Amino acid sequence: MSNLINRIRSIDAFRAVTMFLMIFVNDLDGVPNTPEWLKHAAISEDALGLADTIFPAFLFIVGLSIPYAFAKRLHNQEAHVPYRIITRSLALIFIGFFHANSETYNESATILPKPVWDSLATFSFFFIFLDYNKTTSKIRRYMFQGFGWALLIAMCIIYRSTDPAHPWLHLTWWGILGLIGWSYLVCGLIYYYSNGYLWIQAAAWLFFMFFNIDFHFGMLDFLSGIQKYMWIAGNGAMQAFTMAGVFVSVLYMRLNKNKEIKMLWGAMIMMAIILFNLGFIVRYFSGGISKARDTPSWVLICTGISLVVYAIFIYIVDFRHKYHWFKIIEPAGTSTFTAYLLPYLFYPLYQMTDLGYPQYLDQGTGGLIRCLLFSFVIVWLTGLLQKINVRLKI
Repeated sequence: MSNLINRIRSIDAFRAVTMFLMIFVNDLDGVPNTPEWLKHAAISEDALGLADTIFPAFLFIVGLSIPYAFAKRLHNQEAHVPYRIITRSLALIFIGFFHANSETYNESATILPKPVWDSLATFSFFFIFLDYNKTTSKIRRYMFQGFGWALLIAMCIIYRSTDPAHPWLHLTWWGILGLIGWSYLVCGLIYYYSNGYLWIQAAAWLFFMFFNIDFHFGMLDFLSGIQKYMWIAGNGAMQAFTMAGVFVSVLYMRLNKNKEIKMLWGAMIMMAIILFNLGFIVRYFSGGISKARDTPSWVLICTGISLVVYAIFIYIVDFRHKYHWFKIIEPAGTSTFTAYLLPYLFYPLYQMTDLGYPQYLDQGTGGLIRCLLFSFVIVWLTGLLQKINVRLKI
């Protein structure tokens, strides 16, 4: 059992660092006179910034977590794993839908300023998805969740869009959480109904990678009219990242069981080298490296990066037992959903104050320092909330 805990620790550490960096790069976006390599590359660029690698890493981690989470549930003899997959996915898609609609909120046509609407919608998610412990009475839980739903319904009634063709809530894109939800749904069901067979996880990973390549080569143009409504939610890129994580975890479990864990290093490095080479080969035929366009080169290269980085985490945490190195940002790995949503409360509340950062902290080196401090503060608040049993769970 200790090996299982250590392996989960390596995923927690990887998730904590990834979530911390996600908060950092999101806050850094738009800060002038800061290094461009830290930010997202423009949609027209053939380039890769640090920010472009964070979301792929997070999807990879979602995949890494699936086999261990399901093993725990099956060990506890929980028979409703498919139901759990579907409900978690729908919750993520649901929140992502609102986040996407927030981008087209029409402040002039509604009674609430955008920051107020954003903060109230986020507050509703906290009440709805709070991880209520077993000591919480059902009446209290239902009251809090009922308040959350009532608040969210009120925000739905108030909402108006800047899109003349769609004046109310509508599908623009799935949002970050929605993309994670779709990917988790598809990959979770594949893993569960395939009984975790390694070759099936490998086949599914290859399928999504080649689906993405075929899409960018124009072979799937006939699907363009229904693409955003499809069960695959896009062009296979998100599922490719997640299935890569599933495959690595299953491989790790199998090699550990057979006491051949040393083979894992060679396998992960070899896969990374192959993906890097393929990524740079197709780069010249499928739109370059671009996160904004989900190009195959971006998918292949970022998967290779995630493989190398996770191999390092396995060594540091699972073999060298240095998990304490990551204690300072541990809440970002154990209460990740809370850490992700907290900035959605901070930014609207900050905008309502009409305050501004000092000039030094609003650009350049000062801006970098501010963004790092902000990320630590968000993680610290996440840990503080966790200590008083305020933790979101879906």
